[in-house]
Amino acid sequence: MDLHTRAIVYGFLTTVVLALLSGAVIPFTDVNLPVVGTGLTAIVGGFVAGYVAGGRVGNGAVNGGVATVIGAFVALVLLSLFGLLAGGLLGVGIFVAGVVYLALAAIPGALGGAVGAWAKGRSERRMTGRPAT
Repeated sequence: MDLHTRAIVYGFLTTVVLALLSGAVIPFTDVNLPVVGTGLTAIVGGFVAGYVAGGRVGNGAVNGGVATVIGAFVALVLLSLFGLLAGGLLGVGIFVAGVVYLALAAIPGALGGAVGAWAKGRSERRMTGRPAT
């Protein structure tokens, strides 16, 4: 299992962008159903990292989990800083809840990474059987 820097950066950027935009842009991820946005963000970020990393399913899971946790940490820091600007106690509450989120974000990120690595391996096998056009 190797940590691929490019895969982690792509998954990290995907996770941060989706985490910051999920409530405003992605349907069903607002305050009413925050778990959908959280899970969707982690799965998509992990999938991107796993797909770029390729290799075995375990390799994709590790890269997806790492990318998701790093992206979630950066989003947590940004949201905590904005919360501190709004009011002191709000930022602390966001940070404490975010630490719990970091522990749980690795699970769907690893799942998405495993699926991404599997999907890339599947498409590569399919392409090797075709003649060049």
